[in-house]
Amino acid sequence: MKIRLEEEKDYFMNENLTREAFWNVYRPGCYEHYILYKIRTDECYVKELSYIMEENNRLIGSIVYAKGKIQNENGLHEVLLFGPVSILPEYQGAGYGKKLIKFTLKKAKELGYPAVVITGKPEYYEKFGFKPASKYNIFYEGMENEENPFFMVKVLDRHKMKGIYGIYTDPEVYMVDQEEVEQFDKKFPKKKKEKREGQLE
Repeated sequence: MKIRLEEEKDYFMNENLTREAFWNVYRPGCYEHYILYKIRTDECYVKELSYIMEENNRLIGSIVYAKGKIQNENGLHEVLLFGPVSILPEYQGAGYGKKLIKFTLKKAKELGYPAVVITGKPEYYEKFGFKPASKYNIFYEGMENEENPFFMVKVLDRHKMKGIYGIYTDPEVYMVDQEEVEQFDKKFPKKKKEKREGQLE
């Protein structure tokens, strides 16, 4: 198993991997592969933290990072977020995603970033050292001063975190237009969209 930086030659394969990983999971079809495509040309993209995972020269996983903003009376402050984290379905549940997250969190710390935010299951992300963002007086946009256990922060540099608090906003690139997703999806092999129990939409 090998983890390395994503290269341009990996782009389409990685998008297809992400499509396979998320297809019919949260909604009929998916749009995570389109987010991955869009993010690479956005100012929020952190190229030095875009990693892929290979096993026997086969692409089996990937992770991408972006910069989000926290605003307070002193201005805007940058923190990291990650996602999509993609693992081929046949490799899911075997700890590959965990390895990718741990590896890249270490890299993010080495690169000097103050913190990483994530929205997800507390019981999963607590294992990586994430804590409720409200503990640091950081609140998700639209949920000001509300306790949100799913919105979490991992501090990478306590000194740099001094003065970073306020309202967090996701990069706009994570918002997608469904018609654009449909057009983008035509580049890939045809797959059937299905409504499944437990989907978000």
